[in-house]
Amino acid sequence: MPELASWAFPAELQPDRDDVTFDLARALDSVVALRVEIPDDAFTAAILGTERAGSGVVIDDRGLVLTIGYLITEAESIWITTQSGNVVPGHALAYDQETGLGLVMPLGQLDVAPVARVPLDEAELDDEVYVLSHGGRAHALRAEVFARREFAGYWEYLLDEAIFTQPAHPEWSGAALLDSQGRLAGIGSLFVQEADGDDTIKGNMFVPAALIDAILDDVLRRGQAVRAPRPWLGVYSTETKEGIIVQGVSESGPSAEAGVEPGDVIRAVAGETVDDLGEFYRIVWQRGRAGVDVPLTLVRDGKLKQVTVQSIDRNALLKKPSLQ
Repeated sequence: MPELASWAFPAELQPDRDDVTFDLARALDSVVALRVEIPDDAFTAAILGTERAGSGVVIDDRGLVLTIGYLITEAESIWITTQSGNVVPGHALAYDQETGLGLVMPLGQLDVAPVARVPLDEAELDDEVYVLSHGGRAHALRAEVFARREFAGYWEYLLDEAIFTQPAHPEWSGAALLDSQGRLAGIGSLFVQEADGDDTIKGNMFVPAALIDAILDDVLRRGQAVRAPRPWLGVYSTETKEGIIVQGVSESGPSAEAGVEPGDVIRAVAGETVDDLGEFYRIVWQRGRAGVDVPLTLVRDGKLKQVTVQSIDRNALLKKPSLQ
């Protein structure tokens, strides 16, 4: 990851304090840097790496930091750096698999003012929004929302409505998406490229920040949302013209044990035909909680194959955060 001083947006793309209706300096200060170390033997180490870095946003007076969950999954140590240069350790309070959001509790005083969140029932965003990663105005970008729609990720992840912005921000992991009032609308998750006729749109996908509201009290009391864990299959899939193609299977996951292989085409779940990823995930999750059997109809080498995957709770494979 580039050092903070090694890049900056052109001045004309940065938000100007004279052109916004909120306190830009205060908003920039609310975005902190996260440096995370993961054990070598962690389940996610091979995919996400053992050294991760990104941003987070202070959302309350205790200094609680909202970020994207994959930054802090199986974290062994977290260091939080404020815009003023204050550095304190942090504790990975929670990673919520359903929303994809993560929460970090600082183990020291941040002295950073929190930013308010956009309520979910205020779904419309103005044409101009602002993407902020840690590093001040040089790392802030004037942007626009080009779509709000479902997002299905290959890792068994689904959002009913994600936020998509352009132009692309290079440091999207945990970046803050602010509306015209300076309220937190989303948390940066992914860089995306989408076809638009003969052109390609490059942008970012954000998770709505207000999704944390429904589970925040549970997370603060218990360290996790109080809901039944979804069944996890351990398949990495993509949607193509031929159907849902298995790109890979987790070596430690139940699909590998059941005999699912890369290249298999998933035709049906428990007899229900599936044509897209979102539909596939919903049908699997509707079968019950983690542990339920999931019958799959596959196509392999032009022939139908039936397998039954005994699902598990994905969290069971992850190292749990601990206070040192």
